[in-house]
Amino acid sequence: MLRDYFCCCKSSLTDADDAISDCDPVLLVSGIAGSILNSKKKKSGSETRVWVRILLANLEFKNKLWSMYNPETGYTETLDDSTEVVVPQDDYGLYAIDILDPSLFVKLLHLTDLYHFHDMIDMLVGCGYKKGTTLFGYGYDFRQSNRIGQLMDGLKEKLETAHKASGGRKVTVISHSMGGLLVSCFISLHNDIFAKYVNKWITIATPFQGAPGCINDSLLTGLQFVEGFESFFFVSRWSMHQLLIECPSIYEMLPNPSFNWKKQPVIQVWRKHSNGEETSVELESYHSNGCISLFEAALKNNELDYDGETIALPFNFEILKWAKGTREVLEQTQLPQGIPFYNIYGISVDTPFDVRYGSESSPIGDPSEICHTLPEYSYVDGDGTVPSESAQADSFDAVERVGVCAGHRALLRDEKVFELIKNWLGVSPVAKAKHSHASKVMAI
Repeated sequence: MLRDYFCCCKSSLTDADDAISDCDPVLLVSGIAGSILNSKKKKSGSETRVWVRILLANLEFKNKLWSMYNPETGYTETLDDSTEVVVPQDDYGLYAIDILDPSLFVKLLHLTDLYHFHDMIDMLVGCGYKKGTTLFGYGYDFRQSNRIGQLMDGLKEKLETAHKASGGRKVTVISHSMGGLLVSCFISLHNDIFAKYVNKWITIATPFQGAPGCINDSLLTGLQFVEGFESFFFVSRWSMHQLLIECPSIYEMLPNPSFNWKKQPVIQVWRKHSNGEETSVELESYHSNGCISLFEAALKNNELDYDGETIALPFNFEILKWAKGTREVLEQTQLPQGIPFYNIYGISVDTPFDVRYGSESSPIGDPSEICHTLPEYSYVDGDGTVPSESAQADSFDAVERVGVCAGHRALLRDEKVFELIKNWLGVSPVAKAKHSHASKVMAI
């Protein structure tokens, strides 16, 4: 989630061809909710877009995308046995991460929240990159774990394709948000393959240590993907909540309890307690490890109705166990020697960190009431989703870490971000000088 933004790299058709041949291929990797998902009927093969869509969004989402985690396979599987979730591969993988709802309605209104990698794709094409030769996209089923085989195999295939199509040139990977965690898992599990195919890695707004406020609240009350009047046409917060409880990717972005936060993230609940005729109200606090008991209590009675059947959806301890394994994989990641790493993160936007439910005058009785309560946040610096503290804590020897004043999805269409990327790709006049490999941090 600056069209017509071109660098002066071509002055004639011949110059354009030279620019294309001189570009290392770029692979764009999306993050959570950053790919179009289609529901494919297993018998007929027909496909319906279920994420993202504005018209009939909630109905299609509940019918085709609600899922259950299968601990035997590690995959989240749709409740509709007659369908499977697939990611469209049109336009060399770019279609799925470009405009997330490519309907005429969205294009006429130009709903900015749904123009995901669109402006960055336009910028790169304007700089001489050619779709299918030096420009590719990787969208994936973001419900799944960041280390699951399907996603790892898909990334490997994209890297191989880009490498081959460009005549054997190494690939620059540009990831956004959770896509950075997926790339990190790939490096940890397939370090030799990453070293073989990748030239450099640029990541944007990656929650390396988690996104405390947003993820904690997502597991308790859900998520509103778009704001404003568009939200009336979109998937409801409650419908999204029922999906996220069964998504390993969400659990993998819980705040890292072993990270040395400046201040430990906390969930607070104003609770009402009764002892006979006496009633008391107190503010309870749950830190990263203690919040698991709160999740369990709040979600103990959570359930949904699907196709005439009531399905229990409590806090999923099997997914939590898997997510802890993913955190171990992430902490073992070592960037191959000689591959430059660049980190762009958002700053100057209020970003949820601590979450509070209820109030002293209107306390929570049973913990299950939390799931129907709107949260109050305390904020830290970040991009509105990922705290800058988490996004900077990549644990790699970065060439540069740069803070940009923009929101989480807005970073994908930010002019300053584009200038940085062109500079690091070497397609901007200001990028002719070589970068020192000494890490430096700056804010823009």
